[in-house]
Order: sequence, then structure tokens, then C-alpha cells
Amino acid sequence: MFICNVSMRKIKSFKVIFCILISIFLIVLLVSIYHKTKKSNKVYITDSNKFNEVYELPGSNYTNMLKDTYEHLNNYVGKKIKFTGFVHRLYDFNDNQFVLAREMFTSPISNNQAEVVVVGFLCESNNASAFSEKTWVEVEGEITEGFYHSKVPVIKVTNMKQVECPEMPFVNPPDGGYVGLDNKKA
Repeated sequence: MFICNVSMRKIKSFKVIFCILISIFLIVLLVSIYHKTKKSNKVYITDSNKFNEVYELPGSNYTNMLKDTYEHLNNYVGKKIKFTGFVHRLYDFNDNQFVLAREMFTSPISNNQAEVVVVGFLCESNNASAFSEKTWVEVEGEITEGFYHSKVPVIKVTNMKQVECPEMPFVNPPDGGYVGLDNKKA
């Protein structure tokens, strides 16, 4: 009889311990999911009720927004945006076109050097020629659909002014990495 009771108690103890461990695991899992979503820096303009508000794009979210705008352009057409970068022009741009650019790290810093690429939004402004290459400006405008070798987002500039270079002029690759010309993730 005693052996039978000990055996039954062990099974009950095991069940209780197992339930406690499963409960702890689920709580830890839920807390970690909550913290991961809470700390996410991804901010995308998706609320149609805020169409008339101007979204100020911080440097910390620059590449995430840029990537998502290119991938889901229809979700952003008509939205207003304000952000800072430097004027960058390519040889085949019109006089009213420029890229509001930032330099993005594509490799880790080693030996005080890092590989960077210029990334940014194509912008159109009637007074674009008033700002020279590499001038830091703050631009406010509306995201539209345009064409530059393919369908791209184009910012129709409504306000543009010269500003000082920000404390951190560089931006990091978007979440999920960057695939460059050599097809290696940064």
C-alpha cells in the first residue's frame, strides 16, 4: 500500500511540476513577444485617417521607410512627409530633380573605414537648382508615383530649406539587411 501511494504521489508531483514549467514557459514567451513588438522602431505611414498630417521621418527609421515605400508604393501615395538629407544629383536628372540622400553603411566599420552607399528619395521641386550638390536640406512634400528607369516614389516638394548636417549623418541598413551589388547581405 505504501509503495502504491508513493507512486501515485510521484505522478501527481510530476504533473504539477510539468504544469508549472509549461506556465512559466508561456509567460516568458508572451513577455518576450510583447517587449520585441514594443521596442520595434519600425514606423510606417499606414493610417488613412492621418492623410493630412505630416510624418517627420527620423534618421533612425530612414531606410526602413525608404524600403517599405518602394515595396508598397500604393500605400504611401498622397501621404505627406518631412525629412532631412543632402542634395544628390545624377547625370540624367532634370533641373528640378534631385535625390534627398543619406549615406547608408553596407559593411561594419573596420580599420576606421566602412563601405557606404547613397540612398534616398527622388524629389522634384521648382527651386531645386537653388541648392548645390551635397547641401543639407530639410524637405517637406507629398509622396507620389513617378518614373525613373522604373516605377518609383517621388516626393513633390512643397517646402525646402537649407539646414546644418545632423549629428549622425549616416543611416543603417533597413531591418532585415541590405543586399548590395555583390548579393551579400550587409
